[in-house]
Amino acid sequence: MTHRIDLSDVNCFYGAFKAVSDVSLAIEPNSVTALIGPSGCGKSTLLRTLNRMHEVIPGASVEGQVLLDGEDIYGPDIDPVTVRRTVGMVFQRPNPFPTMSIYDNVVAGVKLNSRRVRKAELDDLVEKTLISANLWAEVRDRLKRPGSSLSGGQQQRLCIARAIAIEPAVLLMDEPCSALDPISTLAIEDLISELKISYTIVIVTHNMQQAARVSDSTAFFNIAKIGDPGKLIEAGTTKMMFTSPTNKATEDYISGRFG
Repeated sequence: MTHRIDLSDVNCFYGAFKAVSDVSLAIEPNSVTALIGPSGCGKSTLLRTLNRMHEVIPGASVEGQVLLDGEDIYGPDIDPVTVRRTVGMVFQRPNPFPTMSIYDNVVAGVKLNSRRVRKAELDDLVEKTLISANLWAEVRDRLKRPGSSLSGGQQQRLCIARAIAIEPAVLLMDEPCSALDPISTLAIEDLISELKISYTIVIVTHNMQQAARVSDSTAFFNIAKIGDPGKLIEAGTTKMMFTSPTNKATEDYISGRFG
């Protein structure tokens, strides 16, 4: 099976500080991979290397190889903007564009990519995308209202709709439910399970039950002590990781004995 993403010996830096050390990890297409581990172990940093968002931070850099469908996204001829179109991202807190309507939030990426699209095509795209994000039935009669007028859970689904409107291959999610109530969290989890039919999803989560519910594979990260770089301790199928991990630190973290 061809891997959708292959990381080889990836190191992430903030200036001279190494935040993540020597990560090698394969991510399969049309699957959900959960990145778990205590705070400060580099999960979100690693996630941002997958669409070249990490290097946007002043002084930040990446070493190693990140292959997307066999092509190194850090290659000398690769445009980071093109990478970010192919690898979408949903952040921890819902961040719809506050001055834009629900409709305009969905099509923002398409318009930004300078594609000339007819109004009828945009209308179809908005409906199709909001259906995919399980939001259409709730907002179809108020598409001109601000995106910020929606509830937190609806705003996060709107952000997911905005991300998938440009048809990425991969969707990154950085703790997408951490600011949401349990009902909204369940809606996002159900959506993730549906979206993996069309997308490869990588999610950072501190919620072990969520990782167990939504992911096919799990990667556990840890740090030896404060100030040390985060390292990948082990990775495997979620069933294996949650029932018979090979590393005691993984078992201790998943069972709540530390972290």
